[in-house]
Amino acid sequence: MAEKFRKEKDSLGEYKVPADAWYGIQTARAVENFPISGRRPDTDFIIAHARIKQAAAMANQESGWLEADISKVIIDAASDITTGKYHDQFVVDRFQAGAGTSHNMNTNEVIANLANVALGKKKGDYSPVNPNDHVNMGQSTNDTIPTAIRLAALAKLPRLLTAIDELANHYERIGQAEAGTVKSARTHLQDAVPTTLGREFSAYGWTLKRNAKQIAACRNRLSEIGLGGSAAGTGLNTAPGYIKNVANALAALTGEKISTTENMAGQMQSMADIQHLASTIRTLALELTRISNDMRLLASGPRTGLAEINLPPVQPGSSIMPGKVNPVMFEMLNQVCYQVIGQDAAIAAMSQAGQLELNVMMPALGSALFDAMDWLTNAISVVSSKNMANITINRDRCRDYAHTSVGLATLLNTAIGYAKAAEIAKESEKTGRPVRDLVAEAGLMEKAAFDKLVEKAAIAGIIE
Repeated sequence: MAEKFRKEKDSLGEYKVPADAWYGIQTARAVENFPISGRRPDTDFIIAHARIKQAAAMANQESGWLEADISKVIIDAASDITTGKYHDQFVVDRFQAGAGTSHNMNTNEVIANLANVALGKKKGDYSPVNPNDHVNMGQSTNDTIPTAIRLAALAKLPRLLTAIDELANHYERIGQAEAGTVKSARTHLQDAVPTTLGREFSAYGWTLKRNAKQIAACRNRLSEIGLGGSAAGTGLNTAPGYIKNVANALAALTGEKISTTENMAGQMQSMADIQHLASTIRTLALELTRISNDMRLLASGPRTGLAEINLPPVQPGSSIMPGKVNPVMFEMLNQVCYQVIGQDAAIAAMSQAGQLELNVMMPALGSALFDAMDWLTNAISVVSSKNMANITINRDRCRDYAHTSVGLATLLNTAIGYAKAAEIAKESEKTGRPVRDLVAEAGLMEKAAFDKLVEKAAIAGIIE
């Protein structure tokens, strides 16, 4: 019968490791120490950290510090991880020892065991490839973890930006199609001047694309890495030329414009670049919350609400009211946005919680950022495909509201002045009679002419 465990030894003594595990003793200790969330590392983060090990092996070989045969098996093992293999071996909880030492050792041990087995050795022997001496050569948790957070965020950015762009395009498409759909604007949730649904939806699209530009602009800051700072930004135990070489290797592996920071210690202390990205994502979440609320309001009804738009039904809305359909996709998006805002608050707190040369909150900080990016990407994508792609407009309802709005009295300002226009508005509100009828009775304008004025003002913003 095969043994279930193997014994390994570290500076604290012996410890049991599952016999079939590719990870080793420090990972096994961390699994027992941190049974917190049940959530394993983010996939992009696993890949990013493996790429760092791959790049480090390349740089260390180039400097002559790492033998070619050892470098090759480390690079091959790390490469396998970047393609999605062995991700089930990354088992340390997201809430773990400060700075991410446990995850760093998880990666080091998996790669070392894969490398040694490739050389015909056994798991857990760590010869000739040692997790610390070879896989971690020239590195520290201090510089690999913040670099991996940056690389993972860079990997997620295109997916998030694509999702935002898709949603914005739907709004712009509807905006163009409904450029002539007159409706009443509303300010303070009260009748306002006539506008168009096209203008309203185009504004949503413009806002989202503006947010996307702000998020995309974070790429340059994220690409500036402190890898090579080793412990405390000192560059201790790194080979000559390592800092430049490892950055070049990472740039080639990731396709990103990776550059080295001018101050390793400062880049290691500060999480400001991550916080900046989180802040721009929070801004997106705030705008999406506002837009989602508007969509739910515009779709309210079908009889007793605004009902100016129809959101495609995707599931029954009530367990007790037959036929009820709710705006569930935008309700979901609201909930995700609130969670994202909470993640940003956590990131802000953790960004300022670093002391002296290191921020030990990085594991949870990175996790919060990854969640915010992934959740928003997924939520935006399904809203686009399940609602925005097939939204319909109740044009007659929009036009009826526009022509019965008390806000139409504003069109009279240039003709009879604000005070007299206000009197007509009050009379319309009091009696329920349309402004057009009161205008005609006062001899100011024929009803048909006033209706044309409303349409022109709504579409072109011009009053003659």
